[in-house]
Amino acid sequence: MDNRRLILLLVFSFSLIMLWDAWQRQSLPKSVAATATGVVSTAAPPGVVPTPTVPVAGAGPAGAVPVTAGAVMPGSVGVKVRTDLYVADISSQGGDITRLELIGHSDTENKSKNFVLFDNGEKHVYLAQSGLIGEGLPNHKTEWKLAAGEQVLKDGEQQLEVRLEARAANGAKLAKTYVFNRGSYQIEVRHEGAPAGAHAYYQITRDGKPAEQQGSSMMMGVTTFTGPAVFTEAEKYQKVEFADILKNKAKFAQTADNGWLAMVQHYFVSAWLATAGTAREFYMRKVGEDLYSAGVILPVSADGKSAVSLYAGPQEQNKLEKIAPGLDLVVDYGWLTVIAAPLFWVLGAIHKLVGNWGWAIIGLTVLLKLAFFPLSAASYKSMAKMRVLTPKLVKLKETYGDDKQRLNQEMMALYKREKVNPLGGCLPVLVQIPVFIALYWVLLGTVEMRNAPWLGWITDLSVKDPYYVLPLIMGATMFIQTKLNPTPPDPIQAKVMLFMPIVFTGMFLFFPAGLVLYWTVNNLLSIAQQWQITRMVESGEKK
Repeated sequence: MDNRRLILLLVFSFSLIMLWDAWQRQSLPKSVAATATGVVSTAAPPGVVPTPTVPVAGAGPAGAVPVTAGAVMPGSVGVKVRTDLYVADISSQGGDITRLELIGHSDTENKSKNFVLFDNGEKHVYLAQSGLIGEGLPNHKTEWKLAAGEQVLKDGEQQLEVRLEARAANGAKLAKTYVFNRGSYQIEVRHEGAPAGAHAYYQITRDGKPAEQQGSSMMMGVTTFTGPAVFTEAEKYQKVEFADILKNKAKFAQTADNGWLAMVQHYFVSAWLATAGTAREFYMRKVGEDLYSAGVILPVSADGKSAVSLYAGPQEQNKLEKIAPGLDLVVDYGWLTVIAAPLFWVLGAIHKLVGNWGWAIIGLTVLLKLAFFPLSAASYKSMAKMRVLTPKLVKLKETYGDDKQRLNQEMMALYKREKVNPLGGCLPVLVQIPVFIALYWVLLGTVEMRNAPWLGWITDLSVKDPYYVLPLIMGATMFIQTKLNPTPPDPIQAKVMLFMPIVFTGMFLFFPAGLVLYWTVNNLLSIAQQWQITRMVESGEKK
C-alpha cells in the first residue's frame, strides 16, 4: 500500500469514527417517554402524602417521595428574587424554584435575553423541588406562605434570605428558607421545624429534551449528554440516560454517606450538595409524560433541621472542582476525556496569559506543533524523499503496469535502496486525529467557549464562522499542502487527493470556529515546516 492510499484510508477511518459517535448519540429517541405505559396505585406508602395516579416507569425507593408530575399552575402566588447572578421565581405551590435566569449568560437564540436554566414550561419543565417525608408534613405540592412580590439583593449586601412557611396536619409550623449569596451560584435550602424521625428530600424534576438545539454547528448531529448523574467516592461519576430510567434499568449508587446528585445539560448543571458524612439515598423515576425526577433523601437532624446546597449555574471546571469532589466531571468530553481534559488545562493556562480564547487556541496549536516537531520532521523528510522518487515510480508503473505483483516488488526494492519509508508521511495525520477530536469536544462541551469572541467577525468560537472565512482559508491551506506532497503515480489517486481540500472545506463550514482556527493555524505551521524540509531534501538530492 502506498503513502497516498494510506492517507485516504486514515481519512475514511476518521469519518467512520465520527459517524459512529454521532449515531450512538443520535440513535436515542428524542422523547424517550413517548411510549411509556403503566400505572401505579394512588395508595401512598406509609408516611407519604397521597397523590394522584400518574403513568410511571421505574419506581424509586419505596416510600420516598410523592410521585407527582407537572409544572406549577399558572397564577400561583410567588416571589421574584434578584441577585447579582440570578433572577429567580419561587412559587407558593411547593415552595419550588420554578424559573431561574443566569444574568451572566445570554440566551442561545436571543443574545439580548438571559439564559433560563430552571423553567416552568416556556421551553422546558425544569424545577428544583424539596419537601419533608412524614405523615401530614409539607412537601412540593403543599401551599406555602411567603411574602409575595420582589426581593432584591441590594448593593453592599452579601446575603439574601427568602423564608416560606407551612403547617403540618397537626398544626405545627414549619419553614423553608432559600439563602442567596453574592457572587455564588450556590443556593442554600433549609428546612426547619420537622419532627424527630422525619426525612427531607431534594429533587430536580425535568423533561427529557436536550437543553439547546445545537444545530448545524455541532458536527453531524452530535449532542452532549443531558440527564441525571450521581457521584460517590465508591462508585465515582455515573451518568444515567432518561431511556434507562424509563425502562427501569438505571444503574447508579443508591446509598452512601457522601456524594451528590445532579441534572446535567449542555454547558450548565444543577446539583444537590449535602454535607459529607450524612447518610443519604439517591433515587430516579419517571413521574409523567416525558418528565423525570431525580433526588436525594436525607435524615432531619435532632433539632428538626435539614440544609443542603443547590448549585445551579455554568460548568466552569476550575470552580466546580473546588465546590465538591468530582463535580467538575459533569463537563462532557465524550470518549476522549483522557486527552481533552489536559488539552483544556493547557488552553486555560494560556488564556490566563493572553486573555482571549482565540489567541489561546493559537498558542495551544503552536505548543502542540512544537511537541510533535521531531515526529513531523521525520515524516516530512519521508514525504520529501517520496516526492523526489515520484518520477522513478511513474517509470516503474509504465514498465510493469500490466504486472501488479512485479510492480509492487520493484517499488518495494526502490524504497529499500533509497531508504524511504512510504508510510512515514502518514504519521502527522495519524497523530492529529485524536487531538482533533478531543479539541472538538473541548470546544463543544466547555462553557468557557460559549459566546467567547476572537476578533472581528468571530464573536463565538463554539459555533460556526458566520461568514465561512476561516473554512475557506483552511481549504486553501490544505490545497497548498497537497501541492507540497508527492504526486501519486496513479492519476485517479492524484485527482482524489486534489479533491480532498474541497471535501474538507465543505465539512469545516459547519465546525465550531475555534476548531477551524486550530486546524488552519496547524496547516500554516505544517506548510512552513514541510516547505523548508522539502527544499533541503531536494537541494541535497541535486547535489
